Amino acid sequence: MGARSKARKRALDVLYEADQRGNDPMETLKERLAQSDPPVPEYAVTLVEGVVANRTRIDELLETYAQEWTLERFPAVDLAVLRIGAFELLWCPDVPDAVAVSEAVELAASLSTDESPAFVNGLLGRLLQLKPALGV
Repeated sequence: MGARSKARKRALDVLYEADQRGNDPMETLKERLAQSDPPVPEYAVTLVEGVVANRTRIDELLETYAQEWTLERFPAVDLAVLRIGAFELLWCPDVPDAVAVSEAVELAASLSTDESPAFVNGLLGRLLQLKPALGV
């Protein structure tokens, strides 16, 4: 597993933990950085900060294009994966689009339900199609 893949997994851990505990993700990130076991890579920090900074727009896009699904219906792991994937896809020009999508699908495949990879792929694929028109 590459360094960025590990960082994505660590960012997912932080976002998922914060969500499950009802905590602020930035506070959870701060705690994990202080604890540093396991370490939090710099790219994981970038991802968590980016997701938090753009969460309103990310969630709006996910809910708009997840046909007939509300965020509350998403499995919590899938929601964290999708937030990271959408952030990388739309706000990280140094990450190739195909990499953002495939890494998110891989996380969903390894950590969530059997249906999750197809769901994540479909939703991020839709955002990729619409990317030029989304204005982000």
